[in-house]
Amino acid sequence: MYFFKKKPDFYALLMSQSEKVLEGLKALKEYATNQCPDCAEAVKRLEKEADEHRRIIIAELNRTFATPIDREDIFQLSRALDDVMDYADNTVLELTIYELSADEHVGKMIDIMVKGYEELVKAIKYLKDYPNIANDHAVRAKKFENNMEQAYHQALSDLFKGTDPIYMLKMREVYRHLSNCADQGDEAANIILSIVMKST
Repeated sequence: MYFFKKKPDFYALLMSQSEKVLEGLKALKEYATNQCPDCAEAVKRLEKEADEHRRIIIAELNRTFATPIDREDIFQLSRALDDVMDYADNTVLELTIYELSADEHVGKMIDIMVKGYEELVKAIKYLKDYPNIANDHAVRAKKFENNMEQAYHQALSDLFKGTDPIYMLKMREVYRHLSNCADQGDEAANIILSIVMKST
């Protein structure tokens, strides 16, 4: 009798990772609203949990010969999702270290980011069975990233109208982390669009 290991479902693994990152972004939004220590700890905990999902995907890639989609696309999509969560965690870290309060621009940028990432999660959800629908959600995710770029530049414009150079330098780093976070979401959307193009 021969026993065969069940093939890993990479679509499900990517979905699990993306959902964990979305949970982390919502925790970031909660932190920006209340800035309570428990909220900061929640973001840190979810970053570690999301990282575990990333490690599982890499482990399965290393021991799986045939994958349903290009293994490099799986690896890069998982990496982009991981980077989103890393930047979210760094945002909380810098707000905490610099003893900064999240201003209205931070709140607006996080809100845009969460909405865009929700579209990204939907794209991953439909990637396997309904690639055209996945494509539509990935395109919507990219539109939110464009909104994020506008919000980022507006935040910088308002910031540098101030008179406290130390505060401006600190807050600029926070804005930059949020912008980078959105950039990685955009990269994930691009990878999904590429996967769809290759499969249709």
